[in-house]
Amino acid sequence: MAAAAMIGVTTLRCRHHPLSPRPGATSTVRSCTLPSRCHGLVSLTPHFSCSAASSASHGRPAAELNRVAAGNTGFMGPANNSAAAPHNRSPSPELRRRLIAPKSTGNASAASGSSGLLPSIVGVAHLLVSLGIILAADKFLKQAFVAASIKFPSALFGMFCVFSVLVVVDALAPALAKGFTDFFEPATLFIQRWLPVFYVPALVVLPLVVRDVPPASGLKILIITFAGWFSSLAVAGHTALAVRKLVKTQLIPTEPVSKPSPFSASETWAWTAIFVASFGVAYFNPTALGTTARTCLPFLLAATVLGYMVGSGLPAGVRKVLHPIISCALSADLAAVAYGYLSGSGIDAVLGDYLTKASSNPGAGDVLMGFLGSVIISFAFSMFKQRKLVKRHAAEILTAIALTTTFSLYSTAIMGRLIGLEPSLIKSTLPRCANPSITAAVVVLTGLIGANFVQAALNKLGLNDPIARGIGTASSAHGFGTAALSAKEPETLPFCAIAYGLTGVFGSLICSVPAVRQSLIFIAG
Repeated sequence: MAAAAMIGVTTLRCRHHPLSPRPGATSTVRSCTLPSRCHGLVSLTPHFSCSAASSASHGRPAAELNRVAAGNTGFMGPANNSAAAPHNRSPSPELRRRLIAPKSTGNASAASGSSGLLPSIVGVAHLLVSLGIILAADKFLKQAFVAASIKFPSALFGMFCVFSVLVVVDALAPALAKGFTDFFEPATLFIQRWLPVFYVPALVVLPLVVRDVPPASGLKILIITFAGWFSSLAVAGHTALAVRKLVKTQLIPTEPVSKPSPFSASETWAWTAIFVASFGVAYFNPTALGTTARTCLPFLLAATVLGYMVGSGLPAGVRKVLHPIISCALSADLAAVAYGYLSGSGIDAVLGDYLTKASSNPGAGDVLMGFLGSVIISFAFSMFKQRKLVKRHAAEILTAIALTTTFSLYSTAIMGRLIGLEPSLIKSTLPRCANPSITAAVVVLTGLIGANFVQAALNKLGLNDPIARGIGTASSAHGFGTAALSAKEPETLPFCAIAYGLTGVFGSLICSVPAVRQSLIFIAG
């Protein structure tokens, strides 16, 4: 510790100090008058000198300067070998006081440790407060919309409200707007880090939704879903590029985007311990926490999180065919299969406990999906950071989203009719036209395909800028695609968020028009 302190002080104290030329004197002091025991601890470049030595060198005779420059070669490095060895002098009391580590090194280390712990505590508190405000805002909006019987998604309303408020505040007081975004940055980074996980529960329980669909019909739905996803991706991306070219808007670079920290080994081991311990508790006492859903919640949540963390750490080549979202869902399903087999309850009962959709008896999936409203509201901050690009490219963004939404609805109905899918199932693939559970399953399946293949498809289609990639992904693969792409390309998140929100708005508005709704039903048969 003493050596480290000496090196640190010596390095901080040293600086470049040229001297005015004198007859017989070197142009730069090349050594530092340190005690002999310090020799060899630090290697400094020949053109740097310690402040103590340099300040004392002014006004010295040339012979003394030569004598200083030639000395202490073991400490400073090469010097004039022909020069006589200097006479070793004892350092001054002031220099000794600065270089020798104080006796209270232990106290200093403790103080340093406590000073390092305090920022961590403050950072955690900052995260909790900022995230708590977003969660509270989402809950308030949900309750207000339910009380007012408003069917419009409350989270989308909150996202556009926050974005609008930030834009207005930025116009009046830019520093205040920046302060708002900086305050909520810990929450937005937390959400961005775990974004795909919040969409996974719908994929985990997908087997319960599609089990009653005949295999032949399921294959046709898969074909329609894949074709519809790819064609919508191409239409959205190339429409954006065409409108940009038409209005002659030049693309400018995006604003710098903060990236969340990667997962650490300690986090993986911590979640592993939670999984093992809670799985054991649930096995020996299935109602230890009151209900089976609450008892299964810890280990199913841990399995979901571990699947995403492990999937995120896989080699890049593996992640191209096995996205972390898929490994995340597989991990949760495997945990459900294992517990269902060992406990004798069966996988259907465990998956039912995973997503109960009951606030009084939540499962692991309910906890994760409870963040979705906050996720959408937090998109406003990403959109605000790229507000210049959003304003500059508003024409292509709005046109691409409106055209793609309309194209997606009609192309799905037409493709279903062409391949001979049952009319009831064709209607189920359209929003607000039939069985909402089948519609939700199709949305999940579309997102799953998009999450796994969107980057490769975007590259093949020549959609290389973040605006076209973001609009195309969110317009075709919705929330899953947004989560998957933004996890790898954070700069696309603002445009994914805009397309994600407006696609839902346009889709609901279009399907609410009686003429459009009847035409879709007529095509379906």
